[in-house]
Amino acid sequence: QVQLAESGGGSVQTGGSKRPSCVLSGDSAGRRCMGWFRQVPVKAREAVALVGSAGITWYADSVKGRFTISKDSAKSTLYLQMNSLSAEDTAVYYCAAGGGEFGGFCYTAYESYRYWGQGTQVTVSS
Repeated sequence: QVQLAESGGGSVQTGGSKRPSCVLSGDSAGRRCMGWFRQVPVKAREAVALVGSAGITWYADSVKGRFTISKDSAKSTLYLQMNSLSAEDTAVYYCAAGGGEFGGFCYTAYESYRYWGQGTQVTVSS
């Protein structure tokens, strides 16, 4: 079984940056598409940044140009560099793995991902 653990969230002022990370452990069988999702109360979990097994990345329009997903295979760690943060970015950020992949592209629906971290809160002041 794959386990994921996020860290690196916290509070930041508008315009600031955060770089949460996610350490993966356990069985590697579910490591296909990986990525970051975020969620706020009463709203569905939405994909933010994804990376497929071949390195193809995808970003939500709302974060494109500001967020960068990366992974360090040697450390089994996934990162999300978040820059130019605004209040709209406030959410619990979850890392995910074992996502559906087709032709190197990742599915964006959270239901397509098998493994999840516990989430890390990112709060951006107004």
